Amino acid sequence: MTTVSGNAATPMQTVFHLTTDDHDEQQTTLAIAENLTKDDSVEMDDVAVVAQSHGIEPLTADGEGSDTVESMLESGISFKACHNTLELKELSEEDLLEGVETVPSGGGELTRLQHEGYAYIRP
Repeated sequence: MTTVSGNAATPMQTVFHLTTDDHDEQQTTLAIAENLTKDDSVEMDDVAVVAQSHGIEPLTADGEGSDTVESMLESGISFKACHNTLELKELSEEDLLEGVETVPSGGGELTRLQHEGYAYIRP
């Protein structure tokens, strides 16, 4: 839903921050992001997930939870992987699922998106 303030339309955008290695917490974050796109009371213009630190695993091709991420990518949710984390974990872009974007730093990407008006959620 685009909200209207005066005559200007404001897009509704949300970014989720995925940092934990706890599988249940990862699945909760992914479920909340996916549920947001299915909530008929809110028309989202964009939903993104930024993963860094231990939260990177579901974005890897053989990571636990990668099936969920693949499905979410197909539904239009964007995923962004922190390049710094990839280096620290000795992973490459080839280790990521197809469609996952690499960003220079997770913190920088979160800052940029929030500056663009994205709501920030870290379950």
